[in-house]
Formats: sequence, C-alpha cells, structure tokens
Amino acid sequence: MDGNVTRLAGVRDGTALKEWASAIDALVCGRQLILMRKGGIAEETRDFQLAAPRFWLLPTYEHQREHLLKEEFRPLIGRTLAEREAAGGRLLLKAWAEAVRDIEVTDAETLAKLDRFHIWTGAFADERLKWKRTKPLHVLILRVHAAEEPVAIPHRESYAGCKSWVKLEDDAADAGFRPVLSDEEFLWREAEILNALA
Repeated sequence: MDGNVTRLAGVRDGTALKEWASAIDALVCGRQLILMRKGGIAEETRDFQLAAPRFWLLPTYEHQREHLLKEEFRPLIGRTLAEREAAGGRLLLKAWAEAVRDIEVTDAETLAKLDRFHIWTGAFADERLKWKRTKPLHVLILRVHAAEEPVAIPHRESYAGCKSWVKLEDDAADAGFRPVLSDEEFLWREAEILNALA
C-alpha cells in the first residue's frame, strides 16, 4: 500500500456499508475498486442510495457462497470465516471507503463490460441486475483506505438485517489507515473501468 498513514479515518459519524467480507478483502488487497448495490430487503427507501460519501466497510458473512465467486476468489470466503472465528465472532473493520463515482447500470450488456473488474460470477452479477428489475444497479467506484491492523468490534443487534447502511456503535477512527492504491494507480484503474463502459 502507498501513501502515509492517516490517523483520522474520514468517517466521523460511524456510517457503515454492509458488504460480504470476501468482497471487502478484494477491495483491501486492490483486486477490485467496485461494489454493486441494489439495496437490502429491509431498506427504508425502495432503491439504493448513498448514505454518505465516506463510510466504513462492515463485513457480513451470512450470504457469502463460494459458487457465486469466480473460482480463483472462492478461498476468500474460508479465509474471512477463519479470521472471524479467530476474532471470537467479532466483526473486523479493515477499511473505510470514499465513493468516487456512483454509476447506474440498467442492462446486461453494460454489466458484462465490468466482468473483469470484480470477483463475482457473471451469473451472480446478472442476478443482482435483475432483482428489483425497475431499479438500476449501482456500481460504486471506491477509493479504499485500509487499516494497518483490523479493528475488532462486537457484532451488535443494530447491525443485523437485510439493509445496506448501519451506524457503528463502536469507534475505530483512531486506527492508522493507508490508501490501498497510490493516487496515480487509482486514477489509472478508474479510467480503465470508465473506458470499458464508454
């Protein structure tokens, strides 16, 4: 990882986006810059909306399935589950992110152009697009900042349920964070995604 360690995480109000632990690991290691969202079943609004421009990435484990990841990324699930077990069932905050772009995708052809930029199978990405068919799939391009050491927090009842956004009840802002990619590499990788969509 490049850049100086920053002590202020940039997420002052505790806003957190829930996402598969395996996808967060892919973001933290620089394998991908994007997440795809349509909103959870228990969302207050009928579609996904950015709750904040900067947010924690809160890992979830319940809905991860190996067959929904491309074969080379399937070991991420076992690894994240083992980490959680070693942490006594606590949640490991590994990163916060800034949403640089929110791209709305409405058709399978456009979605297919993003296939090489994420860890999910094409079938699963297509399933996400088709769910809530009248609503666009939000493709978030994220600038991710990884913790020097993961911060373990309790799994609280307020974090449960099929919703995208929660407010953390525990503070991790004092941890040290670094941008996963240098400014130059991030801009190059972002341009690669945008060019694929052009």
